[in-house]
Amino acid sequence: MNQTVFTGSACAIITPFDSDGKVDYRKLKKQVEFQIENGTDAIVVCGTTGESSVLNTREHRQVIKSVVKYVEKRVPVIAGTGSNSTESAVRRSCSAESVGADALLIVTPYYNKCSQAGLIEHYDYISERTSLPVIVYNVPARTGVDIKPETYKELSKIRNVVATKEANGNISALMKTISLCKDELDIYCGNDDQTAAFMAMGAKGVISVLANIIPNRMHGLASLALGGKTAESVAKQTELLDLANVLFCDVNPIPVKYAMKVMELDSGVYRLPLNDTSEINKRHIRDALRKQKLIN
Repeated sequence: MNQTVFTGSACAIITPFDSDGKVDYRKLKKQVEFQIENGTDAIVVCGTTGESSVLNTREHRQVIKSVVKYVEKRVPVIAGTGSNSTESAVRRSCSAESVGADALLIVTPYYNKCSQAGLIEHYDYISERTSLPVIVYNVPARTGVDIKPETYKELSKIRNVVATKEANGNISALMKTISLCKDELDIYCGNDDQTAAFMAMGAKGVISVLANIIPNRMHGLASLALGGKTAESVAKQTELLDLANVLFCDVNPIPVKYAMKVMELDSGVYRLPLNDTSEINKRHIRDALRKQKLIN
């Protein structure tokens, strides 16, 4: 059985930028403290929600190093180090390991893409060059690559590939992956709106965008599911469904950063090519926040 990195709800934390477009480490520290004070079980830094694709090499390393420092070993820190260049993913992974990350989140190659055999070689090559646990990230809507259940079976044989963040939305494929891999591969839900369903089938938790604004409630939902209280976790999921969906009314992390701004959670600005969302979307986001009594 592979090493479990965390159970429960991990926040895919945003990267705050100041008005000059620089990383705002003061705000980042506040976000980390907010997460830990409200029960988050792990923090994922430099993922999609953290706008990792617009961080240069120095910033990427410094953001991970800073989060590791702020967390002080209170929860696991999982660093997003994926790339469509295998060598670049290795460099980022080794850098994250050197500054104290506890695990790696490595997205499938995007744009140039690859075959299923190429995926196996990609992850095997990276895993041979780092000692950290690797969580594979499958998000075909962004990458154009979908990991097949049979490929997961082969990936689970790689020394430190221990889990996947699954965001393809395919419940049937997930069931087959679980059947093939059993306890050799942990599953984490990659879509907030499917958390209860994934965990009812045995997933260890969720890597959550929604946790940026309600970490305590996402932790609670996951705890119910882990405790075998499926009906209660589904009820919590249903309560949060509209909010989870509205946070994807535009490209992630645009909606969640706007929601955080409205909630006065110091989210900072975006970096191009991301920009502000429409007034209609802003209204929908505010309405959903009011419904959850998160703003007046």
